[in-house]
Amino acid sequence: MMAQIGRLFGHRWRQATLPRHSLSGSVLARLGERVRSSELRHSGEIRVYAEAGLPLSDLWRAEPLDQTIRARAVTQFSQLRVWDTVHNNGVLVYLLLAERSIELVADRGLMARVPSEVWQALVTRMATAFKQDAFEAGLAGAIDEVTLLLCQHFSLAPGDANPNELPDQPVLG
Repeated sequence: MMAQIGRLFGHRWRQATLPRHSLSGSVLARLGERVRSSELRHSGEIRVYAEAGLPLSDLWRAEPLDQTIRARAVTQFSQLRVWDTVHNNGVLVYLLLAERSIELVADRGLMARVPSEVWQALVTRMATAFKQDAFEAGLAGAIDEVTLLLCQHFSLAPGDANPNELPDQPVLG
């Protein structure tokens, strides 16, 4: 119970301070441009969603924290409509800053083609960057790696263009 209360206060405090320190407006703009440039090369969609802390309802859940975080990422995947692309090849990069937790949620079109070990290695590289407070570098690297995967499996044919079905700008929740 005390651990939950401590986590609750930690998440509330971080919601007020972490986003502006970790992901400023200029960082978000650069990441949005990186996503836009990426999507010129393949038919997939990349979304970045970061939130400082979990909502109160998620903090009080009885399940283990890693399951709660994964469920929250899947919820955002749905709410941001990343699942709703023509080729089922959207990818959500989800960050929970209070826990320095990372989740990658790929739609079934890409998930079926990329082994889970590849996704886990990408998360590990991001986590290493985040431990050094290099949030922009970690996210930029993740966008670049997801871009390579999408180019490998969903490259554009000559003369084709990505329909850009989703916004490119990262979201702070």
